[in-house]
Amino acid sequence: DVQKKTFTKWINARFSKSGKPPINDMFTDLKDGRKLLDLLEGLTGTSLPKERGSTRVHALNNVNRVLQVLHQNNVELVNIGGTDIVDGNHKLTLGLLWSIILHWQVKDVMKDVMSDLQQTNSEKILLSWVRQTTRPYSQVNVLNFTTSWTDGLAFNAVLHRHKPDLFSWDKVVKMSPIERLEHAFSKAQTYLGIEKLLDPEDVAVRLPDKKSIIMYLTSLFEVLPQ
Repeated sequence: DVQKKTFTKWINARFSKSGKPPINDMFTDLKDGRKLLDLLEGLTGTSLPKERGSTRVHALNNVNRVLQVLHQNNVELVNIGGTDIVDGNHKLTLGLLWSIILHWQVKDVMKDVMSDLQQTNSEKILLSWVRQTTRPYSQVNVLNFTTSWTDGLAFNAVLHRHKPDLFSWDKVVKMSPIERLEHAFSKAQTYLGIEKLLDPEDVAVRLPDKKSIIMYLTSLFEVLPQ
């Protein structure tokens, strides 16, 4: 559910930039392939013709074109076929979107750093960036992309390290986890223009969704100094 929510917000943030109407329910709205082609048009900067008919055949043709475009852009897809998306298979629809996000959001944002460091693992780079950024904060010890983020301190530390004049660290330490998360996401939206892709109540849990957190952190990585 969290992935569905986060990925939907990510798609809609892209659509709002290009003036396209938002999607409501990812699993039904992406079935006919048209919205996916819209998304890829924005990401690739190329015009992708869509079939307008409303039959299953039209939907399959659109989705197969999506898969073709992904293949041409070297996006890795494992065991995802056109029928899976047209049938609204939840797990595989999320899998398809994560592949798109990983390619255009995560790897694209980090490709320069990755080539400088001759490192192909974007997760490792992101983790070391966060660890380095938050090192001066004794209350923060980031070891992963899940449990290390639940108390909200790490998100605030990343922001505070780069923008210390935005808020007082001592004030953040006294807040509750939900307040801290809300604080960080609001500051990032107001001062860095980063969409609130995460909701505090989804992060302040025993095991938050790793992919959603990686996606949000790459948005920060993109606008903050590395």
